[in-house]
Amino acid sequence: MLDSVLVWFRRDLRDNDHVALAEATRRARKVYCAFVFDRQILDPLRGTTDRRVEFIRESLVELDSALKKKGGGVIVRHGFATEEIPRLARELGVAAVFANRDYEPAAKHRDSMVTTRLREHGIASETFKDQSVFEHPEVLTATGRPFGVYTPYKNAWLKRLTEEDIGCFTPAPGKFVPTRAPDPVPTLDELGFLPTNLHQLGIEPGMGGAHRLLDDFQQRMAQYATARDYPAVKGVSYLSVHLRFGTISIRELIRAATTASARTGDSGAAIWLSELIWRDFYFMILDCFPHVAERAFKAEFDRIEWESGELAEVRLEAWRNGTTGYPLVDAAMRQLNSTGYMHNRLRMVAASFLIKDLGIDWRRGEAFFARQLNDFDLSANNGGWQWAASSGCDAQPYFRIFNPVTQSERFDPQGKFIRRYLPELAAVPDRFIHAPWRMTLQQQRACKVIVGSDTPAPIVDHDEARRRTLERYAVVKKPGGA
Repeated sequence: MLDSVLVWFRRDLRDNDHVALAEATRRARKVYCAFVFDRQILDPLRGTTDRRVEFIRESLVELDSALKKKGGGVIVRHGFATEEIPRLARELGVAAVFANRDYEPAAKHRDSMVTTRLREHGIASETFKDQSVFEHPEVLTATGRPFGVYTPYKNAWLKRLTEEDIGCFTPAPGKFVPTRAPDPVPTLDELGFLPTNLHQLGIEPGMGGAHRLLDDFQQRMAQYATARDYPAVKGVSYLSVHLRFGTISIRELIRAATTASARTGDSGAAIWLSELIWRDFYFMILDCFPHVAERAFKAEFDRIEWESGELAEVRLEAWRNGTTGYPLVDAAMRQLNSTGYMHNRLRMVAASFLIKDLGIDWRRGEAFFARQLNDFDLSANNGGWQWAASSGCDAQPYFRIFNPVTQSERFDPQGKFIRRYLPELAAVPDRFIHAPWRMTLQQQRACKVIVGSDTPAPIVDHDEARRRTLERYAVVKKPGGA
């Protein structure tokens, strides 16, 4: 039995079903809890509005309150984690620091530095699997290699799954040490950030917010299979930001999905479970193939020559601002810019448009999403962008190019989503809402929307862009490229 352990919270802001916390209370007489607002991450963002920082801060307030009810609390520091955690561990005189594993290259480097500094002072360091159900090398091919294709990975994942894998890790009572500070969580202003529109958007941080969303989604899960692709419909769980910051555990969501599937046999629960398994898959890919954070998973795709120069920059800016002239793409980008959220179907459409209609390097879109998304997660964001670019594992074929108009007609048939984020198109008839430029000038005047004036004209012709994309991607078919 250890005398005392410091639990370092990162992307796991909850007080239950938490592996590191449960292990600490099982193996130590005293348990301290800490979180670091890491300047390595936050300094480049200071002086801005960032919903993620506000989400984390408010989730910490709730976590601190929950831990205080158990006799503890959260010690919060604002500095470089590589310095603050070893310093705090020495100040507290703990025998070990426990944390849940992170699979991102930068996080792995940070944790290695912390471990080294702790060891220099005779303090142990231990990490645990918590943010995934399975990690490398728990799910491998028959030849003992990491999977590179999702479907066989999912089948192997499901075959291996047992109730024990998704059990609840409950911390033991009576072990927590109270914090000295009555209100340890710094304000946004103290962190150097401005207030955001988080609450105006109806986003509720913390464990309470996560569980209310789960309760709501469980009433709609049966419809997930048919509703999930339509952005104007309340069809998805909206839990992604909570999974990103760990205000709810992946095991709890898997338990909910498997229970619903077993009870009703509906396809909605099974498909949602498949989406949750994608998360494990992308964690594994990033962990085993860290080069994907900078380069294509399939090396031959690094030979593609992307558009550059002034025109490419103008088009990139139009895509960022939602002024490409393609209503579904523009509505998606304006939703992202105003809320920090984008529906998954629209992430695919917007990414495909940037890469295959505008011919712009997928990494530039990936970086923009990384800045804008409330639920930004390197593994999933990278996996999604490489899927759209056809350069990743299990990617769509390079010759399969989303048509932004037909995608709009199929998944927003009445233009409800488009009109929500492009109010200037409110009076455009349904048959033209997906491609307003197809209206005659007389029709444009009738609904008071002049294309090229009141709404942008398309910045590229999709059919011509598709032809150029096929030429651009031909490099992957050349000798040595496949």
